[in-house]
Amino acid sequence: MSKARAKKIKLLLLDVDGVMTDGKLFIIPSGESMLEAKGFHAHDGTGFSLARLGGIKTGLITKRISATVHLRARDLKIEHVYQGASDKLATFHEILAKEKLKPEEAAFVGDDIIDLPVMRVCGLAFAVADAREDVKDEAHVITSHRGGEGAVRDAVEYILKAQGSLERAIEDYLSDHTPVEYKTQ
Repeated sequence: MSKARAKKIKLLLLDVDGVMTDGKLFIIPSGESMLEAKGFHAHDGTGFSLARLGGIKTGLITKRISATVHLRARDLKIEHVYQGASDKLATFHEILAKEKLKPEEAAFVGDDIIDLPVMRVCGLAFAVADAREDVKDEAHVITSHRGGEGAVRDAVEYILKAQGSLERAIEDYLSDHTPVEYKTQ
């Protein structure tokens, strides 16, 4: 049943803290203000590239606001980035309207209860391996990896495998990242 849901997906949306990261927030004092640092996994970065090559658009919906997230999203060429979104469901519907998609054409990856409203209406709901139990209970798929440790890549590969486009996306990725002098030997 989840594979049938995955075949319809055109958009992958996700939470950030606890999904793209392990959920830890590093707050560094800087005079009267603070700096926030987060760690991201390279496997997830490759996952975003594979999604793009497989024809899947991506987006982030997070309650926190972070310059780190802005920079990472820019580097990964993520199409939709919504920070400071306390009503993730309203943001989800806003993105769907922009993309002219139905809820069943979007997947969402979450880890905590703030993600449940979107997970309940999207076409394919993922929970990361270390998500809260209530979130796992409502997910269609639980990733093999924990948040910040490759869970996003798990979701991307699951969708692309179901759609029969993972191998092509990998070949395209390798072709894009192999220097010309090695392609002809």
